[in-house]
Amino acid sequence: MNMLLRFPNLTTTGMLLCIFLTAGIYSLEKNEQVASVDLPPDSVSHDDGFKLLFNGYNFDGWYTFIPDYGKNNDPDEVFNTEDEMLYITGQHFGYLATEDTYSNFHLKLEFKWGEKKWPPRLDQKRDSGICYHFDPETDDKVWPQSVECQIQEGDTGDFWLIGNTTIEIDGKRNEPGDFVQVVKKHDTEKPHGAWNTVEVISYNGSATHIVNGVVVNHGDQASVQSGKILLQSEGAEIYYRNIQLKEL
Repeated sequence: MNMLLRFPNLTTTGMLLCIFLTAGIYSLEKNEQVASVDLPPDSVSHDDGFKLLFNGYNFDGWYTFIPDYGKNNDPDEVFNTEDEMLYITGQHFGYLATEDTYSNFHLKLEFKWGEKKWPPRLDQKRDSGICYHFDPETDDKVWPQSVECQIQEGDTGDFWLIGNTTIEIDGKRNEPGDFVQVVKKHDTEKPHGAWNTVEVISYNGSATHIVNGVVVNHGDQASVQSGKILLQSEGAEIYYRNIQLKEL
């Protein structure tokens, strides 16, 4: 799958070109290469087919996991609903995971950071993340084998390959390891306090991360291709809303 398209004739001063190929969204500044991917044809449509994955009122279809307390035991209320949003305090490491599994899907959500941070990350960047392809046969732990779309201040859209997962990026497969990072190609995160839109498209082993409408990372032939989806609590307050998914 091609990661770059070249447009050699872009010479008009001040020209900004926006290209929509299939379902991808691409942006370009003067005389700059365009990061692009061939997305599945059903990932965007006029009748978009998205359904709420989180209903805004309760955790139907989800469960919580915190290592010290186990499954669906959250005495400090790390995971909360607030004004139809998911509010995660970050006090304990853990996650909110889907009961169902997904293979080919287009997930999109919005997030913004809160203010509070917790040990051991008091002096570190605010951190969370979307992990996907978490095998339902695997025990819950922090963190399970999966592919992560990083949500972290300044790093949103990075890949983290967790638990020896691998993926091909620009034709090269990463060496397996406990935690392997692949840095995004573009920085499109908005300033602290603003809402950001993040999309993850998984299709037949390919994975695409889109931040605020720009493709920032893409890989092919992931070693894991189906499983649950989880949202991390990782030491920082964070709000999520409009968590939607379309199966492809």
